Amino acid sequence: MHGLLRRLFAPRWQHPDPQVRLKALDQLDPQQPEQQHALKQLAQDSESNIQLAALLALDDLAGLVNTLPEHRQDEAWFNAICQRLCGTQGHTDLQQRQAIVAELTEPRLLNAVALQGDNLNLRLTALEQLTDESDLVHQACHNGVAAVRHQAAQRIESEENLKKLLKEARRDRQVIRQAREKLTQLRNDAEWLAEQQAQREHLLKQLEQHAKAPWEPLYGGRFRHLEREWQRLSHPPSVTQEQRFHQAALSCRKTLHHHETQEQARLQSIAHREEIERTRDQLLEGLEETLEGLSHAEQLTVQDIDSLRAQRQLLSQRWQSLSDQHPPSDSIQHRYSQALKRYEACMEAWQRWQAVSPDMETAIANQDNAAIASYVKQCAWPKHLTPPELLKHAQALKEADVSAKPSSIASLNALSAEVDNFEHLLERGAFKSASRLYQRLRPSIDELKGDEAKPLKGRVKQLAARLAELRDWRGFVAGPKREQLCASIEALADDQHMADAALDSHHRQLVKEWKSLGDAAANREQSTRFRTASDRIHERLAPWREQLNQERDDNLKGREALCEQLETLLDQPAEDADPDVLREIRDKARHQWRHYSPVPRDQSENVGRRFGAIRHRLQALIDQRAEQIASQKRRLIDQAKSLQDDVEQPLDTRIAQTKQLQQQWRTLGRAPKGEEQALWKAFRHTCDQLFAQRVAHKQEQVTRQQQTLDQLQSLIDEMDSWQPTQAKESATLEAYLDSISRLEPLPRNRRSDGMQRRISGIVRAKRERLSQLEIAHTVQQWHTALPLINAHIAADQQVLAGEESREIDAKEVLSEDLPAIFTEAHQQRNHARLTTSIPLSDEKLAELEDGLARLRVHLSLLALGSVKQRDEPLRLAIQVERLNEGINNERNRPDEIISILAALMALGPMPDPLWRKEAEELDHLFSRLARMPHP
Repeated sequence: MHGLLRRLFAPRWQHPDPQVRLKALDQLDPQQPEQQHALKQLAQDSESNIQLAALLALDDLAGLVNTLPEHRQDEAWFNAICQRLCGTQGHTDLQQRQAIVAELTEPRLLNAVALQGDNLNLRLTALEQLTDESDLVHQACHNGVAAVRHQAAQRIESEENLKKLLKEARRDRQVIRQAREKLTQLRNDAEWLAEQQAQREHLLKQLEQHAKAPWEPLYGGRFRHLEREWQRLSHPPSVTQEQRFHQAALSCRKTLHHHETQEQARLQSIAHREEIERTRDQLLEGLEETLEGLSHAEQLTVQDIDSLRAQRQLLSQRWQSLSDQHPPSDSIQHRYSQALKRYEACMEAWQRWQAVSPDMETAIANQDNAAIASYVKQCAWPKHLTPPELLKHAQALKEADVSAKPSSIASLNALSAEVDNFEHLLERGAFKSASRLYQRLRPSIDELKGDEAKPLKGRVKQLAARLAELRDWRGFVAGPKREQLCASIEALADDQHMADAALDSHHRQLVKEWKSLGDAAANREQSTRFRTASDRIHERLAPWREQLNQERDDNLKGREALCEQLETLLDQPAEDADPDVLREIRDKARHQWRHYSPVPRDQSENVGRRFGAIRHRLQALIDQRAEQIASQKRRLIDQAKSLQDDVEQPLDTRIAQTKQLQQQWRTLGRAPKGEEQALWKAFRHTCDQLFAQRVAHKQEQVTRQQQTLDQLQSLIDEMDSWQPTQAKESATLEAYLDSISRLEPLPRNRRSDGMQRRISGIVRAKRERLSQLEIAHTVQQWHTALPLINAHIAADQQVLAGEESREIDAKEVLSEDLPAIFTEAHQQRNHARLTTSIPLSDEKLAELEDGLARLRVHLSLLALGSVKQRDEPLRLAIQVERLNEGINNERNRPDEIISILAALMALGPMPDPLWRKEAEELDHLFSRLARMPHP
């Protein structure tokens, strides 16, 4: 009963029948609080049409939008929301509608608002919420507001949608132009990217092919060229390309390192081989000189044979060890075999002599001439070898026994052979050996009698005269030299102002020259003078040598202390030691090690080995720490890649974390050489890809770029129309360039590229004109200074004629001030005239003529670009000098001409015929350089 009463007396908007509630809803007034409450209750009704009607009656736009997801398929619901958002119905203010639209995500509703909105800002707000480019294409083609169409067209980026926009956009030319420009830009970017990729692929193929090729002389240059071309490309390579490049570059560097190692080993092998050859030649020369000395000695003793045997044994041992390292050449091996044969012949003769010497003494004592002759024949002593004293006496007795007769043919032949050897020694200039041989031959020659011996005696007499002439010549040359050396060393000993180091050096040189004279023109007085002066120098240098030894000891202590410091550092290294700091310690240690020099020779090798071991340990520690840093940087790269792929986190959070990774990267040291650049490129590439996701809209940027290009175009036209007339107007060109630089950076498109090329051409033309104007101005200054040049020439002629030299005053000669560029040259010319010795030597004249010709040829190269055929050698020399000077500093043409004119003014004193010889051609070159360029 209670429920029935409630239904009978309840309001109609609470009736169970939906139709009753809907009719009752039309009677409710939202202005009355009670009825407004009823409408809010009906807005929660289960029936969608009642709920929609209640919200419309309340004019609750926010409620309509919030409940839209539940009634997405209800067209009436959608139309009602669309009409109220667009402003055709309802009383919601514009600001609230804009706020609601800014929160919408429904594309269909946003499209409707963008097309039908009653306000431009409302439409633009709806357009900003659209993300699908197909919706943007529809808005750009069919929206009734131009600003909306332009904004929508600006946001379209894909090539497919741009083509669709270009095809369907018939109402707005600006939209068509934007679409066409974007398509053109995309094509240009695609072409540029394809070109960059093609160039990288081409370079990679060339580099990989180069890495597989064997070494050749141009291998390193080609590798460096390919590496520069790779780095010159602006578009970053892919990870695969970067890996391929570093792998190929590593192979090329391995090839270069392998070749350098082989080349170094080859050079060391050649040097070692040459050292072996020198040692082998010295040993062999020693044996040959000993054998030669035995042939020319006055007598042969047991000591000579023992010394020869010991030298032969030493030679055999050293020869075998050297041959094990490197086999001798055929020529040196032949010399060695010949020397051994002579040695064996000498030893065999000595053994035969030892066997018959006791019997020989008995025969000589008994005056048994027949036995003596038999023993001499049995001994068979070689003719080229000096016999022992007893054998020589026996041979003399034998010859005396036959002296009653004319000299035999065999004896004359033997003496003739000795005389031939005597002549050979004279031809070689071997004075000592020739003198000993003559003293030995003279008794035998004097004993010869008969007509057969006269030619031999006459020949010996002539050779004796040559020997005396050689003795006199050695005395003639060596005598003044000895006197000069004595005077020099005495003057050196009396010089109390010379530094100790220079005194020691001069003293050593004089002693070396004195020893090189040998016994030529030697006398006791000069030897005593030289030795006394040398002893005085030794006494004076004794404190300096002690100080030098003390410095060596101090340097040794410094090196040992340095080694101890480094060993302490290496024994307890810090776990987080920065490899850059360790590298700095290594470099400073090397510098200090070189500073502590010299050290005592007997201890330098030990401390050097100690420092070398320390240096290897320090380098190993550096490599270990650098590898640890490389591992940490690889982990940072992995973290950056994970942030790039993590789409769940907000972009701002990932950017902040990426910046933290960059800060961590900066705090780390450097990885090993060769890996640091690759790791940095990989890390930077990952960060760049993440930062690229923050790129904002480009409309403002495009507008600014267009304005910048227009300003640049006006500047280009103004600069092109400007024609400089004076060299000092270069400031105007710099002002133009400064104005252009303020507009940079320029956008990358065909227009800007064309402008850049035009700017380069205009600037090059203006600079060439300014350079020519500067050259013409310089030559005009030269013409202004011609009276001064003529005054210098006249003063030079007076000096060369023997008159007193005088200094030319530029103020007296010129009516105006001398140009600053010639002031120093004018002073040099006056100084040269005052200091040059007169008359000029042939060497000085040749120097002046060569200097004037070089200046003329250099000026001809700058003025004409060519020289005459006779000046080709000078042209080549000047071009080589210009190339060498251009390596360190680049000189322009006006500076070169100024330097030539200054050098031409400073060259002197100049003979008048020499000047007139070149003056005409110089005037022709000046006239050509002074021509003003056409505007």
